[in-house]
Amino acid sequence: MIVALLLAAATPDAGLAHTQLRDPVKEAAARGLMESIRCLVCQGQSIADSDADMAGEMRALVRSRIAAGETPRQVRDWLIARYGDYVSYDPPLGWATLPLWIAPIALLALGVVLARGSFRRRR
Repeated sequence: MIVALLLAAATPDAGLAHTQLRDPVKEAAARGLMESIRCLVCQGQSIADSDADMAGEMRALVRSRIAAGETPRQVRDWLIARYGDYVSYDPPLGWATLPLWIAPIALLALGVVLARGSFRRRR
């Protein structure tokens, strides 16, 4: 009985997964954060857009923490600490994420070099 009460207290209200917060400012902050957090089940959708159960639990968690007074940055940092950098659509720059930041620039540079070579051969 005590364990069930502790678990219930530790988990966010499941109703918050599909219910907006009463304070529009807090709901806007929660919504903005939810759009920047990746669903770990779908992987291509944010938790705001996903219908997966885990995304609903994460939405409820975000709303309950925002309602409790945490800032979106604090909640985001907590989610990253719990699930890793992959949970964020905007991973921080570090050694592990460096290829994610360099790859688009390198591919763009390679495209410019190939296009330039192609145009030179046509002349």
